[in-house]
Amino acid sequence: MLQIDQLTKKFGPNIAVDSATISVPEPAMIGIIGRSGAGKSTLLRMINRLSDPSSGRIVFDGRDITTLSGADKRRWQSECAMIFQQFNLVPRMDVVSNVLHGTLNRRSTLATMFNLFPSEDIHRAIDILDRLGIAAHGAKRAEALSGGQQQRVAIARALMQDPHIILADEPIASLDPMNAQVVMQSLRSIHEEDGRTVIANLHTLDTARRYCDRVIGMRDGRIVFDGRPDQLTTGAARDIYGADDSFNEAYTSTEIQTLDRVSA
Repeated sequence: MLQIDQLTKKFGPNIAVDSATISVPEPAMIGIIGRSGAGKSTLLRMINRLSDPSSGRIVFDGRDITTLSGADKRRWQSECAMIFQQFNLVPRMDVVSNVLHGTLNRRSTLATMFNLFPSEDIHRAIDILDRLGIAAHGAKRAEALSGGQQQRVAIARALMQDPHIILADEPIASLDPMNAQVVMQSLRSIHEEDGRTVIANLHTLDTARRYCDRVIGMRDGRIVFDGRPDQLTTGAARDIYGADDSFNEAYTSTEIQTLDRVSA
């Protein structure tokens, strides 16, 4: 399905992602963890082709994604939807219209200029919002919603693209625990009910263990762990985060005790 081979991104002399190789043979819910600057966001941006790799390949269903350009590249970005930490909504636009913007890549320039949407797309947008529990807010401006609600609007916009893959770059980093739980459960449900691959950059082991079937750990641009959440021992976690304050920030004392039991 998705194969990433020796993917590398350099910024001058600095290597942001170093020879990353990941195989996703079937739909999965994958969490990518690591400290700030580990290369998580750069990896997702290359998969979506928002950033071009310096070397390596991304292959999806036999198609070399790294060679795409123009309309083919835009089509891939529809098939591989991106959700951002800061939502990237149009604040003064109503919620339904924000969701409908997920169809822009397949609409004509004239229709885009005049904000013309087919009725079937409008109904589908409302159905998606209903699925995510926020249809009642469809007529409100996006800026009037809470952070958690706005992130669910961003998820709805991604679903309007009918993507094969959803990439979520720190989707809960700016949310309180309650909204974070709702957003992560929404992503988990999309994976389970739709059979879509969801790859999310996450901050803590607790979130990865609770919602993901597979965890990839990155450190200094390299993949240093790839396995099930229950395979994350204390040693593996320290390989990802190091032994300084970043480890303690990423894991609560309860999580560390859990890791110690796994290691024993």
